[in-house]
Amino acid sequence: MSSRVGALRASVGTLHTLASGLDDVQIVSPSYCDEWSIAQVLSHLGSGAVIFRRSLDDVRAGSTAPEDFNQSVWDEWNDKAPRDQVDDALAADEALMETLEAVDEAERARLRFSMGPMSLGFDEYVGLRLNDHAFHVWDIAVALDAAARLSDSVVQPVVENLGMIARFSGRPDGQDRTVTVRTTGPERDFALRIGADGVELDAVEHEHQPDLELPAEAFARLVYGRLDPEHTPPFTGDAALLDGLRGVFPGF
Repeated sequence: MSSRVGALRASVGTLHTLASGLDDVQIVSPSYCDEWSIAQVLSHLGSGAVIFRRSLDDVRAGSTAPEDFNQSVWDEWNDKAPRDQVDDALAADEALMETLEAVDEAERARLRFSMGPMSLGFDEYVGLRLNDHAFHVWDIAVALDAAARLSDSVVQPVVENLGMIARFSGRPDGQDRTVTVRTTGPERDFALRIGADGVELDAVEHEHQPDLELPAEAFARLVYGRLDPEHTPPFTGDAALLDGLRGVFPGF
C-alpha cells in the first residue's frame, strides 16, 4: 500500500471518529472554514468522494462522465439536510477508500489522471484527495478543540506535495523575494520564491540558518491559509515575515 493511500485511510479514520458522535446542534455549528458549518464541510468531503470515485471508475473503464456530473453531485449534496450530509459523507468517504484500496499495484502503475495540463499517476492523484481531506478534517477538529493539529500520519505525505499546491494557493504581494524555510517533524528545507509571475516552493538544502523554522504541520497549514496567529505553534524567525506570508497564502 502506498504511503498516500495509507495516510488517507488514517485521515478517513480520524474523520469518522470526529464526526460519528456529533449531535444535531454540533453539526450545524461553525467550522474553521468561512461560512461553512461542520455539516457543510462534511458535505464537501462527501460530494468530493462521489466525484473522485466516479473519476477513478472512468479512468479504469476508459469512459467519460457527463459534463454536468460534478454540478449535479454538488446540487444533490447542497440540498441534503445537515444530518444527512454528515451520515452520507461518512458512507461515501468509506466507499471511496475501499475502492482505492482495492486497486492492485499493477493497475496503479498503469493509471493516468488528467488534471488540466497535468497528467498524474495514481499516488499523485490520491495525494490530491489526501490533502483536501486532511485539511478539512482539521477544519472540523479545530472547531471542536482549538489545540487541534494535523495528525502525524498525514503530515509527511502532505508536506511532500506542497510544491504543487503552493503554485495554486500562493498570491504574489508585490514584493519579489526568496524566503528560506526549515520544517521539523519531518525536517525539510524549502526555498519559497515570490515574484510577479507567481509563487514557487522547492525543496533545497540550506547551508545557513533559514529565515523561518517551524513544525511541518504548521508550514503545511500556512500554505493552505490555515495558520492564523491563534493557531500558530512556537516558531523561529521574524513574526512580521510570517505575517506577510499569511497574506501570500490567503487560503483556498
